Formats: sequence, structure tokens, C-alpha cells
Amino acid sequence: MILTVTLNTALDITYRVPRLTPHASHRVTAVTERPGGKGLNVARVLAALGHEVTVTGFAGGTTGETLRSLLADDAKGGSGHGDPQGRNGAAPKSHNHPEPPTPRSTALTDALIPTSGTTRRTVAVVDGETGDTTQLNEPGPLISSEEWNALLGACRDLLPSASAVALCGSLPPGVPVGAYAHLVRAARAMDVPVLLDTSGAPLRRGIAARPDLIKPNAAELAELTGHHEPLRAVRDARRRGAHGVVASLGADGLLAVTPEGGWRAAPPAPVRGNPTGAGDSAVAALLAGIARGDDWPARLSSAVALSAATVAAPVAGEFDRSTYVELHPRVTVTEVATVPPSAP
Repeated sequence: MILTVTLNTALDITYRVPRLTPHASHRVTAVTERPGGKGLNVARVLAALGHEVTVTGFAGGTTGETLRSLLADDAKGGSGHGDPQGRNGAAPKSHNHPEPPTPRSTALTDALIPTSGTTRRTVAVVDGETGDTTQLNEPGPLISSEEWNALLGACRDLLPSASAVALCGSLPPGVPVGAYAHLVRAARAMDVPVLLDTSGAPLRRGIAARPDLIKPNAAELAELTGHHEPLRAVRDARRRGAHGVVASLGADGLLAVTPEGGWRAAPPAPVRGNPTGAGDSAVAALLAGIARGDDWPARLSSAVALSAATVAAPVAGEFDRSTYVELHPRVTVTEVATVPPSAP
């Protein structure tokens, strides 16, 4: 089982309009709702890949009830994701491009903690003419100390059964800024590989607890280290405590520096589309590779292909099976020179 922790879950609502014009009334042509928050996005992709995944975090109020109902639909196979192996064909098999596991329809387990506050909503308005998206993010609910302690208890119960854990996203009000550092230490104490995907102060505090892997984008990495050159920034992040760093470089792919070595992984060409959720798909692929015991080139090639397939998908945050199958064997992975970290 792979565990994902999403402390600031959301109900994601997407409106599509023919054209978004300021100071005007708009007729919405399509509305979609789905469970949101980075860890839930990661879990949904993992379930579509066929992995057993458990989600924990917080959910409350009417939006929390809707979120959990939609999660139950996902557990029954109703997420609408593409399947990278496919019912009508298989992905290429090789050492560097392992075949994804066969999808199952009951791979997602809800272990969310109820809260007295109401789960936030995020509203995305998509301009049908340009494809541009305007995002509105509500604040998360205030989490009480009792609710936070319940979350810690749930993680202590779930971690012994986990092959890997991902700690994802922002922190809601009331959760201590060192929350991820606490959870990283809990996972490491149980020898569970832990991936941290957050930013700002939670990342600065969390990295000091020495997670196995962090996955910032270029902007988050620059904010953390003060360096805008990616390789220099990645090396600095390792000196700050991360055992491994996989940095998202947008259309240029991924840069990874780990105890086993360093690599750049890039798609054969930029993919046009909506990048929403591409980073979460990359995290899912990395976790799947960790769970399978893949080597780093295999993990990175899968992560780049799945991320690109998410950009190409017609629905934001899902992935296009045919794009994944096409790109997976064509991802280029090259070694880069690394410098050992000086952290104790």
C-alpha cells in the first residue's frame, strides 16, 4: 500500500466558458467537480495505475462530504483517468521502461479525518477560446489540536503497512508549520520511504528532517535555496537535508540528484495542453517506481512520460493513455555529475 497525506484537501470545481471577459456575466458550458489537493491527485493517479493507495488528511462540512463521495466513486473505478497500460494494448516492456501494473477498480481507500470546519473549494474558470485558466483558491478550515492529533494517530496506524508515503501540499490554518517535519521523522522511524512535495516554510522545516525525496518545481527550489541555476539549487537542497531531489523543469522534464547518482530526463518534444496536475502525476510515477523497486532512470522516464500525458489530457489533472504509451520509450535520460552533500 502507498500512503498519501493531504493536510489541505479541496473540492476542485472547474467551470468552462466560451470566453472569459472581465466585468461581464458568463454562461457556463460545463461544470466538473472532483476531490482535490495534491496528495489526493497523486492517489487518484496511483489508483489508475493499479496500485493500492490509502489517503489521509482532513475533510469536513458539506464540501468534505461531497469530496468523500467522489473519492468513493474513484475507488469504484469512476475517476475517468486514462490507463497507461490500456485495455486495448500494452506499454512497451524493457528494463528502463517497466510495464505499469494492471489497473484495479478498488485500489483507493479513504482514511480522511473528519473536521468541524468545512473543506475548502478551489474554482477554476477555463476560457474556451484561449485555453487559459483563472484559479480561485479558498482558505482551508481551521484545524483544532484534537483533529491534528487524530491525524498523527492515523498516520502512526497506517505507516507500518505502507511501502512509501507522500506528504503533499499546503498547510491549513491551525496545523503547525513543522507538521511535515514531524511526519517525515515518523516515517523514517518506521523505515518507510518518504517523499515531501510542498513549498515555502513547510518545505524549509520539512527538509531538515531529512526526507528520502523532495520534488519541488524550479520556482520552489529557487525560493528554498536562493539559487536559480537548477543543478546548483538541487545540490544545495541536498546539503539542507534531502537525501534525494527531483526538480520539475516544466517542458524540459526533470532533474534528479540522489545518493545513487544524478540524471536529467526529458520528453522527445514539448507537449501542448494544460499543465494542471502534471507535477502530481510525476510524484505518482516516482512513488510507483519506489514501490516496484525500479532504478532511477526507470522512475524518471515513467515520471516524465506520465507528466506529459497529463498535459495532453482533455480533462485537467487526468492523463492520456496513448500519449503515455507513445512517449514512455522515447524519454531521454542522461547522467549528470553530482557532488556529495555535506549534511550530517
